[in-house]
Amino acid sequence: MASISVLARTLLFNHSTTRFFSPFKPHSSPFPLQCVTKTTCALQQSRRNVIEILEERGLVESITSDALRAACSSPVKVYCGFDPTGESLHLGNLLGIIVLSWFHRSGHGAVALIGGATARVGDPSGKSLERPELDIESLEKNTVGISNTIKRILGRGRNPNSVDSDLSVVILNNYDWWKEFSLLDFLKRVGRFARVGSMISKESVRKRLESEEGISFTEFTYQLLQGYDFLHLFQNEGISVQIGGSDQWGNITAGTELIRKILHVKDAYGLTFPLLLKSDGTKFGKSEDGAIWLSPKFLSPYKFYQYFFSITDDDVIRFLRILTFLDIEEIVALEGEMGKPGYVPNTAQRRLAEEVTRFVHGEEGLAEALQATEALRPGSGTKLDWKTIEGIAEDVPSCSLAYEEVLNLSLVDLSVSSGLFESKSAARRLLKQGGLYLNNSRVDSEGKRIEAADIVDGKVLLLSAGKKNKVLVRIA
Repeated sequence: MASISVLARTLLFNHSTTRFFSPFKPHSSPFPLQCVTKTTCALQQSRRNVIEILEERGLVESITSDALRAACSSPVKVYCGFDPTGESLHLGNLLGIIVLSWFHRSGHGAVALIGGATARVGDPSGKSLERPELDIESLEKNTVGISNTIKRILGRGRNPNSVDSDLSVVILNNYDWWKEFSLLDFLKRVGRFARVGSMISKESVRKRLESEEGISFTEFTYQLLQGYDFLHLFQNEGISVQIGGSDQWGNITAGTELIRKILHVKDAYGLTFPLLLKSDGTKFGKSEDGAIWLSPKFLSPYKFYQYFFSITDDDVIRFLRILTFLDIEEIVALEGEMGKPGYVPNTAQRRLAEEVTRFVHGEEGLAEALQATEALRPGSGTKLDWKTIEGIAEDVPSCSLAYEEVLNLSLVDLSVSSGLFESKSAARRLLKQGGLYLNNSRVDSEGKRIEAADIVDGKVLLLSAGKKNKVLVRIA
């Protein structure tokens, strides 16, 4: 908002940047959750305060002022920042998108801010070393990739109550206003209002100061850049709420402090959500083989689905609460079923994988994941095609053999030469036990030889030892 009337200012709450902690209260909703239909349930939920919804699901770590609840009783605009340090967002970024989507679904304006400028500096939050500098070409490529991912995901969560007339999520880039900023402008318009003592006291800075590596002046100023972003968006876009992970608290309060000091108003708010962690306290978002990317360009919907399908029982209910939009009642019912006799293992994981894959990759992506999951299950009876097999190519060991080498070769010999087994005796033993598969069809004959018809689309063979161990044989 460009200006605030005197009357409006007199009606503002006397906010402060005191940190309010919001414990997880799974059943603290003031509204009954019983719904006659999905439509009435959706309408009922849209009337609830978004802060209550987020708290109920364990998605609020802290807020800058308890008056945020009252502010959210009417439409507000909220933003979340994403620095383009990679071409795709990953699982660690998903909570920001989830929380932004909850605001959007509850009738508020949602803005995703791409840090085209701040990524050139590097956020020290949660980092023990300074981020490597990115070249301009990489930044521009990353910006396009992340923008497309956000549009694709949040574009599906539209709500007719949104304050945005076109019902779309707005995407901005802070480089658009920082590119004309000179150092003198920065010192005059931002630096003179910053207090070094306050900046040093921020947790992200303090930890780096105490470390052996220390912190550069460049990274030290990051909180002021992000703080000015909030000021700019507050003045020019009417955005009054910034959200971020718990490690962003210092950067968010830097913004509310600047708005208070420069504009002399207090109706700017911050909300942080917990970082995505496993039940053992370790970070989620990274697997042994790398990040769990949100872009299908870097991770197929099938692999994305399988990741969530493999979540442990200790994590699955919490993940259903924070990563899906399922009604709390349904999640509580699933949790209850897990402890009963006759519960089918992985039922909750299957629901989690379906819901998160649908949100990130859409109905088409979910259908692709389910089709591949069924087709690649040994003994499924589903006819395999080359595209489906290639969908798991990066997840399983593979080798390349000439057509002449493979044709008429015994399956036992191929199982050894491809690396599926260490010895022929091990291959024969599993075959007799009924655990050796060719293209998901069980092989019962030890004398089975590879025929031309076995080579899927003339390109690949899939060998399986039991349900999990697979080898992909590419025909050169």
